[in-house]
Amino acid sequence: MNKAELINVIADKVGVTKKQAEDMIECFVDTVISELQKDSEVTIAGFGQFMAKTRAGRTGVNPQNPTEKIQIPPVRVPKFKAGKSLKDALKQKTAPVAPAPAM
Repeated sequence: MNKAELINVIADKVGVTKKQAEDMIECFVDTVISELQKDSEVTIAGFGQFMAKTRAGRTGVNPQNPTEKIQIPPVRVPKFKAGKSLKDALKQKTAPVAPAPAM
């Protein structure tokens, strides 16, 4: 599902215009980004938690010259931790279906 399809689903389910649904998505994305920039976390109960973590610097290899080592600096990266309801929903989807008992 892409952004346009998500906007259509939200507009249909909530009963708002596509423009209003698009504004909702944009507001959500902007809010999450601004909170992560401030080192805050965004938690949606049951769905999950968005957070920013610092990935440590390390020594890497120059892909153009594999014998040359380069220093890769630390960088902040977004992380998402799935909530219990989301995990449980995915477990149910992938769980094998038991055959019905014979009568």
